[in-house]
Amino acid sequence: MLPPLSRQIATRWDRMYLLGDPPDYEPGPERSIAAMAERAGQTPQEFCYDYLTGGDGSRMLYFPVTNYVHGDLAVVQEMITDPHTVLGLSDGGAHCGVICDASLCTYMITHWVRDRSRGERLPLEFIIKRQTSETADFFGFHDRGRLEVGKKADVNVIDMDALRLHHPEMIYDLPAGGRRLVQQVEGYDMTLVSGVPIFEKGRDTGARPGRLVRATA
Repeated sequence: MLPPLSRQIATRWDRMYLLGDPPDYEPGPERSIAAMAERAGQTPQEFCYDYLTGGDGSRMLYFPVTNYVHGDLAVVQEMITDPHTVLGLSDGGAHCGVICDASLCTYMITHWVRDRSRGERLPLEFIIKRQTSETADFFGFHDRGRLEVGKKADVNVIDMDALRLHHPEMIYDLPAGGRRLVQQVEGYDMTLVSGVPIFEKGRDTGARPGRLVRATA
């Protein structure tokens, strides 16, 4: 017998969606598997089976949980704009085969600034500030997070029009063949650390100017 949470996820067809490429993380109710199956004259199980077996094995389903209780991301917007919120997401890799945290920073720009159609968009300067100076200040890294003389010069050069998240991919490169989700992105012209390019047009330059920072008691 499936655990209660797994059983709920596996049967809530009205809360489950197809994850396309590029992925849509704020789909409307008409795009749920329940609604699409009804239009196709199939049961949700049949519709889902046909979809997952119709590609090359890489297709995925999207099941948003508590943040999607009203069928949109309005509650997430409320959190993002709350001054007590610090943007960031990581559980140390504990669920790396279920979620992909790495796409957060790019998604903040593509969805919330440029592409959102089911609610208010947010100003670019607000989102950048949230992800740079505010986060750096919160953790006590006062030498970074701003484009100022004497700061650390960690910089992303972004082509806003070309910025795009791809469909997540499952790879098996952890010890003992463990799985993890990765998500490719386009639109970063250059990434610099301490003023040194470490990525150019998505390609690793081989430079390693960064260093490990440890917390002290």
